[in-house]
Amino acid sequence: MKKTLITGGAGYIGSHAAKALSRLGREVVVLDSLVAGHRDFLKWGEFEHGDLADPAFLESVFSRHDIGEVLHFAAFIAVGESVEKPDLYYGNNVRNTLNLVDAMLKADVKRMVFSSTAAVYGEPQTELIAEDHPFSPLSPYAWSKRMIEQILADCDRAYGLKHVCLRYFNAAGADPDGEIGERHQPETHLIPLILQAALGLRDTITIFGTDYPTPDGTCLRDYIHVTDLADAHVRALDHLESGGGSRAFNLGNGNGFSVREIIDVAREVSGRDIPVTEAGRRAGDSPALVASSAAARDVLQWTPRFDDVRDIVRTAWNWHTKDLA
Repeated sequence: MKKTLITGGAGYIGSHAAKALSRLGREVVVLDSLVAGHRDFLKWGEFEHGDLADPAFLESVFSRHDIGEVLHFAAFIAVGESVEKPDLYYGNNVRNTLNLVDAMLKADVKRMVFSSTAAVYGEPQTELIAEDHPFSPLSPYAWSKRMIEQILADCDRAYGLKHVCLRYFNAAGADPDGEIGERHQPETHLIPLILQAALGLRDTITIFGTDYPTPDGTCLRDYIHVTDLADAHVRALDHLESGGGSRAFNLGNGNGFSVREIIDVAREVSGRDIPVTEAGRRAGDSPALVASSAAARDVLQWTPRFDDVRDIVRTAWNWHTKDLA
């Protein structure tokens, strides 16, 4: 059996995917620069320490391993930072993906599952967002992901590079076994920030924008558990390996929760008081992003196991109380 290369496999979602594949008996090679990834997340597979910005390193990786497919997670992900430093995001996310694609084609590796984002849609025009929703990215981060989707589509037509683009809504939670979880430095995601406030590691949690056209004025998001995301990647690989065509799938639970609602759930799960401050809207944020994942359920036979946001927050709380203690 050929190996699966996981770029960014020492990061949050990539490490969960490495665990999921290894548990199925697949051979995994994790490629990570450890700029944002974590050495203690390298629990599964072989490790290649290097950067996608280095074409010679990539060529060496493909020459030394019998790689049959790639899960591509490696990227910068902070929306606000992308607005402030767009060149950094286009360089790291887009240019480095081109380096990866070039190395794949030279090695005749023509299957990729790409970590995309629901942010490619921008402000929703429908209550539930399906894959045919118009694209209107609101940040350089979102544009970088959309550009990569287009690159992959063009490379499929030109070279037969088969791919699945998985458009996540809000990844959340942690490994139920407690082996790995969410750890960004600096942290930018809502649930871990809320739980840091619950643990007394920050004075307050800031709500950015209270005047959105939503029931309580705060942003609505669809939260999907990280192990459900990992399972979707396994199923996307199976889809490609069985001859399935290139396409995109949304990954979400189909339920929207506001920032205030998530804070209330965190208070319930943790049993702690969580102080809140309010601020203006943040550049690049959509009022509401809620998924229709009907295509993934139908084609990939994917069903999220963690469909209760309390269970999602509970696994995150268990992880953070251990990781941040």
